[in-house]
Amino acid sequence: MNYVKSVLKQFSIPSLLQLILNISLIVLAVILCVLLVKELIHFGKMMLSADSTLNEFLEAIIAFFLYFEFIAMIVKYFRENYHFPLRYFLYIGITAMVRLIIVDHHNPLNTLIYSGVILILIVSYYIINKTPVERPGK
Repeated sequence: MNYVKSVLKQFSIPSLLQLILNISLIVLAVILCVLLVKELIHFGKMMLSADSTLNEFLEAIIAFFLYFEFIAMIVKYFRENYHFPLRYFLYIGITAMVRLIIVDHHNPLNTLIYSGVILILIVSYYIINKTPVERPGK
């Protein structure tokens, strides 16, 4: 009877959901790796092509870094005992906003708003680094 209880305890709903989450993140990481290599090939073709513009070139570089950051965040999730560090989301947000400024810089008001968002993200990152790390339950 105790053996049955211990087996059922291992297959609890939170454990099952954690397993589904882990498998999903591994599949996502593989897909992102494939897209990262595809972006790298596209980046190489752009370097060899004479008709690509500087904006397209910068957009490809930033898109590459976005893939790279998402993969790094998934790796960090598994290394930090199933925990996503908040600073990685801030890194991705800053990179995405820089990419948006590079791609859509025709409207000055939008560019100013995007810059303000980057400033807010940087201030948030500063606050996170200055706050002592105390997790509840430890």
